[in-house]
Amino acid sequence: MKYEIIGNDMQTAVVDMDNGEFVQADAGSMFFMEGDIDMDLRMPGGWVGGLKRMFVGESFMLPVFKAKSDSCRIAFAPSYPAKILEVEVGEGKTWQAQKRSFLFSIGSVSINVSFIKKFKVGFFGGEGFVLEKFTGNGKVFLNCGGIAIHKELAQDQKILVDTGCLVAFEEGVHYDIKMVRNLKTAIFGGEGLFLTELKGPGKIILQSLPFSRFANVITGGSTSSGPLADVGRIFGGD
Repeated sequence: MKYEIIGNDMQTAVVDMDNGEFVQADAGSMFFMEGDIDMDLRMPGGWVGGLKRMFVGESFMLPVFKAKSDSCRIAFAPSYPAKILEVEVGEGKTWQAQKRSFLFSIGSVSINVSFIKKFKVGFFGGEGFVLEKFTGNGKVFLNCGGIAIHKELAQDQKILVDTGCLVAFEEGVHYDIKMVRNLKTAIFGGEGLFLTELKGPGKIILQSLPFSRFANVITGGSTSSGPLADVGRIFGGD
């Protein structure tokens, strides 16, 4: 199986498949198909996994595209202007990503919902209480808004990230939130009261333009309004 990512700021992934090869993708991400390709549906994680995904607003089932002959081609595109990033999943290489970042995968990749156990992280961390967890053996392709920054944290190395700017991280990375010390900056500076804290060892991927921030700019800040929205911006920074 061969694939190519084309474009610059708004990218598309084109995958060439031979007979019997397949890809699984996020619902609604297919751009075009060429050749004899059969589409089916799967429930990642079985009924329990499907119900978890539906409960948190994700698709109950994910489409699977399988080539029925040689020289088939299929393309996938994000639902908003974004780059497409590739991460490898295998033995000792488990990744977690923010929900809605998954585009498609090749190989034997399992996609499960991972719940954040700490209340403060889920409430203030910008990603909610749910992350997507990728295990198995293959490649996963993710959406990334703006510029992608790849970093590898050493043991106990820490980095503070604006909420929402985290795309994905290896399972060995500790994910937490940290309150900023300067309350005046949080309230009047627009940076929020909480930041995401990542602690090594492991690889992380950051994005400069989260979808939530992009949508807020496009709509002129009308995605949320009222006193509660102002409180949310103080806590989250967006």
